[in-house]
Amino acid sequence: MTQNASAIPTKPHYAILDGLRGVAAVIVVLFHTFEAHAESSLTQIINHGYLAVDFFFVLSGFVIGYAYDDRWHKLTIGGFFKRRLQRLQPMVIMGMIIGAICFYFGDSSLWPQIHTVPVWAVVLTMLIGFTLIPVTPGMDIRGWDEMHPLDGPGWSLFFEYIANILYAIGLRKLSKKALSVLVILTAGILVHYLLTSARGDVVGGWVVNPEHLRIGFTRLLYPFLAGLLLSRVAQPGRIKHAFLLCSILICVALAMPRIGGDAHRWMNGLYESFVIICLFPLIVYLGASGFTTSQTENKICKFLGDISYPLYITHYAFIYIYTGWASDHHLTSMPLAIGYGALTVTGSILVAYLCLKYYDEPVRAWLKRKW
Repeated sequence: MTQNASAIPTKPHYAILDGLRGVAAVIVVLFHTFEAHAESSLTQIINHGYLAVDFFFVLSGFVIGYAYDDRWHKLTIGGFFKRRLQRLQPMVIMGMIIGAICFYFGDSSLWPQIHTVPVWAVVLTMLIGFTLIPVTPGMDIRGWDEMHPLDGPGWSLFFEYIANILYAIGLRKLSKKALSVLVILTAGILVHYLLTSARGDVVGGWVVNPEHLRIGFTRLLYPFLAGLLLSRVAQPGRIKHAFLLCSILICVALAMPRIGGDAHRWMNGLYESFVIICLFPLIVYLGASGFTTSQTENKICKFLGDISYPLYITHYAFIYIYTGWASDHHLTSMPLAIGYGALTVTGSILVAYLCLKYYDEPVRAWLKRKW
């Protein structure tokens, strides 16, 4: 008899991979905070912080393959979707709610029309956001043409859901050889885009138009497929101090200054190709091969892993506010900017933790009992 989703026991987590997901999430928050002061992508501090999303996709493919590849004799497609919705959807809803609450605080010279947006439009956008159905630029209420104007990072969850659907209906059935062919093809597509695009980077994916949808699918397909293939072919070893090593690699990769400048953008594209195609799968392999060496390290990994998703999906409401403030205070003293920036980062982490403990974990426990 086919079992339902809740009847299938959860496999042990890779503690270090959980911790690395948290490290990347914190870097994303720092990246977005510094971005408020960047004159262009060439001068951005933590210049490649946006590549954390591509790392998340590699990690997602690996974890999905590890968790579900050998369970389909007990698991239905509906059961799989229930488990994924149970894991992801509660915080999607909370992210949209927090974004709606904070929306009018972003009124600034950067978004001068915010105060004219009626409350019903904010509520409607929030309700649509609950479903992760993207809105078109014509329905944007902020001014950045985002598919999720109340919670910018929702775009990557939209693509994450697409990856989950593709996995359930077809990718899980592919042989290693067929999957390898897809990995090679999508790697080629990624390299071609990075070396020929005018920007020389993978920034984009959050607008419903042909250009951004192309970027979004380009960013999704190779990383997710590579992670999925890695989960099937890799034989993790026993690597000591893997969490520290992998954390350093992630920090260096994401903080690397822009390469090639404005005149040679293809050089930056080459760098990002190397990071996404080679370095990120290597980091996931090393993380899967590692083991925590102390109770302290284990607790750090658990804490970072636990808050990683709530932090990622809720922090941008506060980034909108800080970015709006920064746009209105170009001449403000640096100490004040540092203070408000630090408050944005620490406040985002605190809100993520509170959401985790008092909303996400209780709701997921309730859904698990119901389903």
